[in-house]
Amino acid sequence: MLCRAACSSSRNLVPALGVLGSRQKHTLPDLPYDYGALEPHINAQIMQLHHSKHHAAYVNNLNVVEEKYQEALKKGDVTAQVALQPALKFNGGGHINHSIFWTNLSPNGGGEPKGELLEAIKRDFGSFEKFKEKLTAVSVGVQGSGWGWLGFNKEQGRLQIAACSNQDPLQGTTGLVPLLGIDVWEHAYYLQYKNVRPDYLKAIWNVINWENVTERRIPQGTNKLLYCSVSECGLFRYLINTM
Repeated sequence: MLCRAACSSSRNLVPALGVLGSRQKHTLPDLPYDYGALEPHINAQIMQLHHSKHHAAYVNNLNVVEEKYQEALKKGDVTAQVALQPALKFNGGGHINHSIFWTNLSPNGGGEPKGELLEAIKRDFGSFEKFKEKLTAVSVGVQGSGWGWLGFNKEQGRLQIAACSNQDPLQGTTGLVPLLGIDVWEHAYYLQYKNVRPDYLKAIWNVINWENVTERRIPQGTNKLLYCSVSECGLFRYLINTM
């Protein structure tokens, strides 16, 4: 989809990514808690490797590919621009997804959401338990690597559950605004839960930061977007607008 969008019109492509020339490099965000804060549900070793190695790699690779993309733009090399798009999508998506994921978790999390979010969940899924079962099933059922998501459909004003492969960003792929993401890549759980993904899903509900999920929800009738800081980068807008 990225390739089709880029090839259709260089006029649309350049403004979307033109900000890359003046941008600051992406940086790895600090976690809002210690690596061991989510134990026993997610151990410190997993959190340290996941954050300082895996997420850091997405950030570093994103900076590299954006530099190459900037050079291709300056040269007017459309072939190189198209060739770089899978790496932009993968590493940009990895940075976006993980920046959301860390804030979706909290050592004081778990339980049920409150207020309008809980009412919206009951309206759109029947009950909180039914919602929990559905998102768990979708996340466990991801073939290979990917993410399970709770998203907000702006057009319908309703919550929806979706799965994305690899590091495909939810909004760029489906149009849904990301509220809650569950990483089901093996690096997110294998050192603790081995190949038993359902056990990891059962555990992660104990550390879901419902306050953060609530803050990300877009109330019906508004246009306010609540994202992590990477929402302001040109790549994020590009992935949303062209996929």
